Amino acid sequence: MEQSGIAKSKLVYPSDDKIRSTEIGSSEAFEELLRLSQTDPEAFWGRVAKKLTWYEPWKETMTGSLPGFRFFEGGVSNPCVNLLDRHVENGAGNRTALIWEGENGDSKFFTYHMLLAEVNRFSNVLRGFGVKKGDCVAIFLPNLAEAVIAVLACFRIGAIYNTIFSGYSEKSLKDRLVNFEPKVIVTADATERRGKKIFLKEKVDRVVPDIPSVKAVVVVDRLGTDVNMQAGRDCWWHEETRKASIHCEPERLEANEYGIVFYTSGTTGKPKGVVHSGMAFVVQNYIYAKYHMDHHDDDVLWCSADIGWLTMHIWGIAGALSNGVTTIFYEGAIDYPEKDRFYQIIEKYRVNKLFTAPTALRMLKSMGERPLEKYDLSCLDVVSLVGEPFDAETWQWTYEVLGRKKICVNNTWGQTETAGSPLAGAAWLTPMKPGSAGRPFLGAVIGVVDQEGNPVPRGTLGNLVIQKPFPMLCRTLWKEPERYLGSYFSQVDGCYYASDLAMIDEDGYVWVTGRSDDAFNVAGHRLSTMEMESAVLETPGVSETAVIGVPDEIKGEVPVCFVRLSDGTEESEELKEAIKARIVDQIGKIAVPKTILFTDTLPKTVSGKIMRRLLKEIVVNGAATGDMTGLEDPATIARIEQLVASRRAER
Repeated sequence: MEQSGIAKSKLVYPSDDKIRSTEIGSSEAFEELLRLSQTDPEAFWGRVAKKLTWYEPWKETMTGSLPGFRFFEGGVSNPCVNLLDRHVENGAGNRTALIWEGENGDSKFFTYHMLLAEVNRFSNVLRGFGVKKGDCVAIFLPNLAEAVIAVLACFRIGAIYNTIFSGYSEKSLKDRLVNFEPKVIVTADATERRGKKIFLKEKVDRVVPDIPSVKAVVVVDRLGTDVNMQAGRDCWWHEETRKASIHCEPERLEANEYGIVFYTSGTTGKPKGVVHSGMAFVVQNYIYAKYHMDHHDDDVLWCSADIGWLTMHIWGIAGALSNGVTTIFYEGAIDYPEKDRFYQIIEKYRVNKLFTAPTALRMLKSMGERPLEKYDLSCLDVVSLVGEPFDAETWQWTYEVLGRKKICVNNTWGQTETAGSPLAGAAWLTPMKPGSAGRPFLGAVIGVVDQEGNPVPRGTLGNLVIQKPFPMLCRTLWKEPERYLGSYFSQVDGCYYASDLAMIDEDGYVWVTGRSDDAFNVAGHRLSTMEMESAVLETPGVSETAVIGVPDEIKGEVPVCFVRLSDGTEESEELKEAIKARIVDQIGKIAVPKTILFTDTLPKTVSGKIMRRLLKEIVVNGAATGDMTGLEDPATIARIEQLVASRRAER
């Protein structure tokens, strides 16, 4: 396969002034740190962990190997202490820790002192319900300040927590709660998204009878709606916290004790409960966020993800608070009530560190430059992102239009299982490369191999694997240790198998081209969704695209393109030909799609990832029948089914 799009991408070097402004001060010093982390990980992780607060030192920094490993063996600490108390004790208690804003413009502010007091209150509430170290707490909330407080309270008392996206269906909620078996559920009466109310407590009420482990339901009074409150089980957040003390002794936790269970939907079957150590999660994301974002004390970070996704916990909670910066939680859609809502928030709070998703940036790009013209976005310094492959065209828009060529654009790769981004650049220290996911990051040893586990040559597509453990890598699957081994360690001996396709280029930068089950073969040529979609996105007037491979009697598989157009662009045969010409130019005639379908919507998860397998089911079978628990808008499926059916009827 010709990698023309990748070959065209050139390194973009940071200025000397920006390099000197970083904490480490030089690219050479960072490269030496990176080398140490990969050749002597024990020394590196020991050095990092010593920067945090411990009650008792660890006996061994690293023990074991993949899949069974431990870090900081015997070390005793507490995640919450390292996210809050440490800064208060160091004199930063009056620094703003958390800013919350609702879709309607309401806002709240918490200093580190204030946030610690509220976390202690809710920690005492949970302990009052009998929650002890190792007990489970489920958090079914939108991006509220209370959601952050609940997470930190679980860390403080050693409870294992799980957050569930507030837009999930009743079935998706029940599936996760049945498996997790929480003692307490934290929810709200309702939330608002795009001006519509979503009644959360009603969903909880319908599923709790099937969850016998639940002893209490704590309800945040978000919108003042009438809800049923069952005596002896349900209570109001504000009433319980008002009675609680602002002092709470943190639980002392061994570094490898479980802290987080996060469910990730597979393409088939029930969701997997990915388990992480709470303390390891904080240690690694402390150093990762410091270098991914170039964090300084006066930073204002906005992570635009939802609390229902681990991205927000990585960047908006652990990464931000461990580094003592200000973190923003926004409850609502980033293009509502006006299209420029995203820019409003950046300007209002002078956001200088932004963490978002490729999908969000493609949406902003499709709106054109007019919505951002009236805003002063000069505060922006670093824009980092994770999620889907990030096409070079949108990278250039982000750098040149959104950032006026004065920002660092740091594309990264990570998964729920990796609990962070082991592929990335260090902001202002390593050169940027449009479209790539950077290089193996601190402590991460990553390879690209064939089906037998042999390294493939540079420039060749292969399977992405992690070859050595790092602290925040998942430890098991909740209640399913055999599934853990089968899902991640049965494919390549001694390696974590990411189920992603990737390629390493001549500069050592890694290009993650998509899930291995998204790739397809056309007449013996293996094509990746990323390269196909990147070519389509370079066509003027195209806002978003999804490419799938469908069966063909002659070629084995052929590409089908779904294309969403930018505002003001109309469908035409000329545009279809322009898309085909761009594909031929970038990849070759072998990749010309069988069909191009213009659509006003694409099926996405609530975190913005396009669900290509559902598109394939519709094209091949006429309807989507697979797991749709992560789908943001179910109405999308009916519209695409109708589009495909109408195209068939025309033939």
